This record gives sequence, C-alpha cells and structure tokens, in this order.
Amino acid sequence: MASLLIPSPYLPLAAADLPALPPTQDDLPCDDGVPMETLRHQFQMDLLIDVMDRWLAARGDGFAGGNMFLYYSLEQTRHNTFVGPDFFVALDVPRGERKSWVIWEQGRGPDLVVELLSASTAQYDKTLKKTLYARQVHVPEYYWYDPFNPEDFAGFILHGGYYQPLVIDARGRIHSPTLNLDLGRWSGTFRGIEAVWLRWFTPEGAMLPTEAEAAQQHAEAAQQRAEAAQQRAEAAQQRAEAA
Repeated sequence: MASLLIPSPYLPLAAADLPALPPTQDDLPCDDGVPMETLRHQFQMDLLIDVMDRWLAARGDGFAGGNMFLYYSLEQTRHNTFVGPDFFVALDVPRGERKSWVIWEQGRGPDLVVELLSASTAQYDKTLKKTLYARQVHVPEYYWYDPFNPEDFAGFILHGGYYQPLVIDARGRIHSPTLNLDLGRWSGTFRGIEAVWLRWFTPEGAMLPTEAEAAQQHAEAAQQRAEAAQQRAEAAQQRAEAA
C-alpha cells in the first residue's frame, strides 16, 4: 500500500494543503497530542467545562471548551503557531461540538479564558500569552489559577488593549462582568480528589452544580417533600382519631 502524507500539527502546512477559501475547523490540525500537565489539571478543566455547559444549556446558546486549538489569524496556518486555552467560553453562538475554535469561522472569539498554571507554563501564561490574548485575540476577560497553589489566582478585564486587574472580594471570588457570574475557590471533593477547586457561583453566592450535584440536590428535595407529605398525613390521621 502506498504511504499517505498527512499534514502534521508539528510541521508547517504547505500552500497546497490549504483550501482556496479560508480554512475551517475541518481543514486545520486540532490536536497536538500533548495531554494536560496532571490529572488534577484535567479534572479542573472538566469541572469548569461541565458546569459552564449546563449553565449555557439553560441559556440556550454558547460554547464552553478547553485544551483545544484557538485560531485567530491565518498566519497560524502558515507557521503553525498553536494556542490552546485550558478553558474558554463564547457566548451568543450556537450550541454544538467543535474540533477547534476558528474565529473567522465562528464569527467571534472567546469572551473569557482561564489558564491553569503549572511550573512549566506559569511564566508564559502570565506574560506572553496574556499579551497575546489582549493584543491579538482581544479576549474581554482573562484569568489564571494554579490547581496546586490556590492562592495564585487572578482575573483581568480588557481596557484599551491592556488587561486591568479584577478585584477579588472578601469571599475570595472574582466577578465576571461578561457572564455576571463569580469565579472562586471551593474546598471539596471532585472525582475522588479532595482539593481546592475553581468553581462558578451566582452573584448571590450559590455554587453552580455539576450534573451529579444537581441530581443529588433533586433527590434530597424529593425526599424532603416525601417526608413532609408523610408528616402531614400522620397529623391528619391524629386529628381524625381525636375527633
């Protein structure tokens, strides 16, 4: 069998490999084969995505993703300069799966990005990548968080091409003006790991639940309703007997 030459995400795409029209997510590399730094990084990304996706589903629009390529310029297709946010949200776009986020295909870039810091990425995330998100991608809000050092948590909002710090409130949370939600730390267990996790909260302080947490809340509420009904029935029986 003749061997097939498949464009590699590590090699520049030749002009012949690019379609005549601007490339879409189906034309561009979507995976560099590099996993998240640790299992906790992976779980933290999943937690942010899963909860946000439930919130977006209730809105009826929007996309939440992570660890996927973000294409903001055709120059990336020529030089293979890949950017992969650990977590991002785009509002006011149709729901549905994406292989990569291609700005000229989707019609807009992310509204918010979170990078999960590690020893090997922290300096880049806090400097060059932050500048790239501000100057070239124009992401309105940018956050970083270290899953193994919860105190290393910060958020920024874009003003005039530069990021200005967002305030961490007394509860240790940062309000997102774009989402009208709070991003903050929560001590608890997720997927068997007890740690300090980054979670979404309503401005009133309620934590947005995962699917499992929502199911448990519904079950507990149903149990409480059943117990209340049983108590009312017993009280009515007692009144009937007394009469």
